[in-house]
Amino acid sequence: MDMKRKKQLLEEYKNRKPEMGIISFFCISTGEKFLCISKDTKADINSNRFKLSINRHANNHMQELWNQFGEINFEISVILVLKYEDPNADYTEKLEEMLKQCLDLNNCTRRM
Repeated sequence: MDMKRKKQLLEEYKNRKPEMGIISFFCISTGEKFLCISKDTKADINSNRFKLSINRHANNHMQELWNQFGEINFEISVILVLKYEDPNADYTEKLEEMLKQCLDLNNCTRRM
């Protein structure tokens, strides 16, 4: 790959606009929902799913449920999407506000 093409691809990656929002892992068997903020929903869903599959997730309770009931008993989704313009701006505060609102709505919901 030539340097010009490499620079172009790098620039496209830096300026991409990934979906940001709140992702949910819902255990159908227990009714428990685990939420987290995400600056790239697709990547974070894949990352969490992988960690769970190799028994290395940071949330021990969610890992226990995953081990007990299996992936088939989890609904994984994006429950809120943040609309934004500048892909280089930091939206952490806004995402945390959105997460807090979601957590306040339901007693069976936990932070991932």
